[in-house]
Amino acid sequence: MKIVFDKEGCIGCGSCAATCPEHWEMAEDGKADLKGSVEEDGKMVKEIEEEGCNRQAENICPVNVIKIIDN
Repeated sequence: MKIVFDKEGCIGCGSCAATCPEHWEMAEDGKADLKGSVEEDGKMVKEIEEEGCNRQAENICPVNVIKIIDN
């Protein structure tokens, strides 16, 4: 599975970083950053083995820019 993050739409609320700090942090631009991700088609993408706390980050995001997708 993978996480797809639309950083462009991020409003920088920080809920993902607070909920799941092993995968998320706040960047200097005030928006969230998906640790270890690569850019694909204008989105940040990271392959993961288990969803773990990322599902909470997806659910708590107020602008719905975090998606967990089964490959």
